[in-house]
Amino acid sequence: MVAAYGLSTQAQTLEKMQWFNEPASYTIQKGTLEMDVPAQTDFWRIAHYGFTVDDGPFLYATYGGEFEAKIKVSGEYKTRFDQAGMMIRKDHEHYVKFGIEFVDGKYNISTVVTHHTSDWSVIQLDKPVPYLWLKAVRRLDAIEIFYSFDDQEYTMMRTLWMQDNCPLQVGPVAACPDGQGFKARFSDFKVKHLPDQRRVEWLKKNQ
Repeated sequence: MVAAYGLSTQAQTLEKMQWFNEPASYTIQKGTLEMDVPAQTDFWRIAHYGFTVDDGPFLYATYGGEFEAKIKVSGEYKTRFDQAGMMIRKDHEHYVKFGIEFVDGKYNISTVVTHHTSDWSVIQLDKPVPYLWLKAVRRLDAIEIFYSFDDQEYTMMRTLWMQDNCPLQVGPVAACPDGQGFKARFSDFKVKHLPDQRRVEWLKKNQ
């Protein structure tokens, strides 16, 4: 394991986060994570392919309540299904991962939602992009996920159910199911607390 540590001006520092499936080679410096994504790794459960894998690299912090999470991702994608993005995870049977996925020579904005079994949806891009911004908003029992090319205009790509009132793991994720590995880069990770909607409504009625 190779790791370099530097100071970050962000409240959520990557240096303080935890690894699930720590990769053999990565650096964390000045709020940026660069990793060599291990070969033959992925997150998927049962559906369509008939197998379950849970061995991709995932760097996370745990958050309760409602929040907005953002990250900027890029990668040197080479082989089918090379991917980099963000994951929000309750446990091995309940998670969403979303970001860029390289499929048949094309860049795709990809989402996998897993509730015991996985599903997959993609938005194919007409040309490669140097990086992608991702955003997730957790409200009550729903998570809305968005993408942007400039961190200004965001487009919603999906809304999904996720159990409320339980902590979730949030952070950068990557996978390389078919290839021999590639380099991925993550920066500008931020999580902003949002006031609990039920409590806000209660306060309005009980002032």
